[in-house]
Amino acid sequence: MVVGAIGFGILAAYSEPILRERAIRMLERRFDSNVELGSLRISLWPGIGATGTGLVLHRKDDPAGPPPITIKSFTVSTGLMELLRPTPHIHYVRLEGLEINVAAHRDGRTGLPADGSPHIEVSEIDTDDALLRILPRVPGKEPLLFNIHQLTMRTVARNQPMSFVTTLRNAKPPGEIHSSGSVGPWQEKDPGLTPVAGSYTFENANLGVFKGISGILSSRGKYNGTLDRIEVNGDTDTPDFTVRVSGHPVDLKTTFHSIVDGTNGDTLLQPVDAHFGHSTIHCEGGVVHDEGEDGKTVSLNITVIDGRIEDMLRLALKSDKPMMTGSVHFHAKFELPPGDRDIPDRLNLDGTFGVGGAHFTSSDLQGKVASLSHRAQGSPEETGGTVASDLKGSFILKDGVVTFSRLSFGVPGAGIVLSGDYNLDNEQLDLRGTARMQAELSRMTTGWKSMLLKIADPFFRKNGAGAVIPFKITGSRENPSVGLDFRKP
Repeated sequence: MVVGAIGFGILAAYSEPILRERAIRMLERRFDSNVELGSLRISLWPGIGATGTGLVLHRKDDPAGPPPITIKSFTVSTGLMELLRPTPHIHYVRLEGLEINVAAHRDGRTGLPADGSPHIEVSEIDTDDALLRILPRVPGKEPLLFNIHQLTMRTVARNQPMSFVTTLRNAKPPGEIHSSGSVGPWQEKDPGLTPVAGSYTFENANLGVFKGISGILSSRGKYNGTLDRIEVNGDTDTPDFTVRVSGHPVDLKTTFHSIVDGTNGDTLLQPVDAHFGHSTIHCEGGVVHDEGEDGKTVSLNITVIDGRIEDMLRLALKSDKPMMTGSVHFHAKFELPPGDRDIPDRLNLDGTFGVGGAHFTSSDLQGKVASLSHRAQGSPEETGGTVASDLKGSFILKDGVVTFSRLSFGVPGAGIVLSGDYNLDNEQLDLRGTARMQAELSRMTTGWKSMLLKIADPFFRKNGAGAVIPFKITGSRENPSVGLDFRKP
């Protein structure tokens, strides 16, 4: 046995230069590339094996460009009979320091397996800490990077799909994605048409890396399609989702259907339904890279039907107690451009909303609303009671400030139309407009004031209303000043 082992060692040593040359020629035909190989050692006992270092594949038509495949070291093991098959078979391949560069453009220059290459089957390929780069279509743009913590591929053969199990390190939000499925057969002429299918889980993703929000997200789902059009169906759960401006955590759950371009990371959301509290938000749009932008822009159409205004206010306002309760419907265009500022400061919204059956939670403010309603109906001495309000309007959110146009507020006896601003950061209000009252001014008060106001009644009576007068809401959200504004015409 010792003599046999020595004999195998001598045979391997003499065969290494020949096998090295054959290996290089085979790889060059297999990948249609120029092959660089640092070292190669062959062993013939107890099985056939090889170890090597410095394996680099260079494109023949672009030798100075990024190499399609770079491997720092590798180990191969198989048996003699497997190598003598019509289609050679390798049991196991271990790769260290694997880097893959794939061109996103459709010109056939991927450097990956080409037609006419010899057939080789591999039972299993295993690698850790690999890097996949999707090279941009436009020169000078940053490549799309996938850090592959662990990858196992099985049944690797030409013109066949291969199964895989992988763990990817996600950069933003940080966390690990575990996925299993199948990919292939590889479409050399058009890599984007390579089939892919599988399932994934994504756990403990820290949303705090996005300025302005926080929470720990988990997600799971299934996907299928081709590399340039991967359809994903999944759900997410973030039990402590928080927006910085309010600081109130909510249990945010979503279900989604998305279409992902795996060659550039652009994602179409069709749709996403988000659930928290007693409200559901329906979103459609995408996360795409715009020409000239460093990063991706989130653009969505958002709709809320039969939601609750208190849920929305809990996300947006600092107070532990929402300022208002009631049903809400809402539609807006949502745009979040890339950048380093906090999300609330980058977020742009342009939309309309309506709140029905609204009640202010502040007894003082609700009392003022009730008093306004009584006076507007000509019953100034009546106090208290439950008065519901209706609120609707158009708004634009930009740079952390909400600008309202035609913000209408209605209570029995009065209709108010306002415009102005609300600052999300310091919670300051400046809303001004007119109040259309059912009663005349003189009927809105009693005693000598009523007598004096009879003189003014004709000046404020307008278009069938008892009075149309200036009205304002100013001050802070916690301590608003609500009343008439005779300083403005």
